[in-house]
Amino acid sequence: MKRLHIHVGVENLDQSVRFYSALFGTEPIKQKPDYAKWMLDNPHVNFAISTRAETGVNHLGIQVDEESELSELRERMKKADLAVVDEGETVCCYARSEKSWVHDPAGIPWETYRTMEDAEIFKAAKPQDSGCCAPEEQASGCCDNPASAKGCCP
Repeated sequence: MKRLHIHVGVENLDQSVRFYSALFGTEPIKQKPDYAKWMLDNPHVNFAISTRAETGVNHLGIQVDEESELSELRERMKKADLAVVDEGETVCCYARSEKSWVHDPAGIPWETYRTMEDAEIFKAAKPQDSGCCAPEEQASGCCDNPASAKGCCP
């Protein structure tokens, strides 16, 4: 099964949780001091918000349940000659996942991923960690430049 993923940066998490809970008619299934996530069935969406991103859409994605689905997505992107960055296993957004990233023609980062389990930290620290969820190859320099940071930096 595939589920659309949307991650939005917000300024005030409490206000945003109240707003989206009312909009979706349900409370988040995961909430941390800087993050909240709803797994909706109608529409079929993994919708996440955090205070770690600039306000607005941070990235989009497709979440899958099975390794075979992730392999299929990766192969399809590579056959289309898209610049795919296979991040492999990582911890981000309080979850351990296996991910790949691409940018659409407008520059919006898209992740394709499979989540294996919850994690207690927002993301795994890496050398010269900038706070981005996208791997360094995708985010190169974006976090250091506020004008280009929207869409790639939490």
